[in-house]
Amino acid sequence: VQLVESGGGLVQPGGSLRLSCAASGNILHFGVTGWYRQGPGKQRELVATITTGGSASYADSGKGRFTISRDNAKRTVYLQVNSLKPEDTARYYCNADIIDQYGNRGAYWGQGTEVTVSS
Repeated sequence: VQLVESGGGLVQPGGSLRLSCAASGNILHFGVTGWYRQGPGKQRELVATITTGGSASYADSGKGRFTISRDNAKRTVYLQVNSLKPEDTARYYCNADIIDQYGNRGAYWGQGTEVTVSS
């Protein structure tokens, strides 16, 4: 089982990005998934989570400008980030509750995707 994030990059203030988190491997259940971020010199923080049914919740850091969504058929969770600010600069990670083909359940992390907001 593997989670791979993509979609990060360098963007000017006010810009937008769509981050993707794709799960692969022998997966029976791709469950609750969250996006986290860790800025320079900061602790990792929760941005948003989404259930298998699509119910989303946001931490204060993600309210208003971020939208989490998922495509279960593609086993992919997205994070749309708008009106980006320099303080959004961070490495963005996804974390998913996954049950594999053997019935083993675990919380998996991806390697992250870097977002830099700068003019």
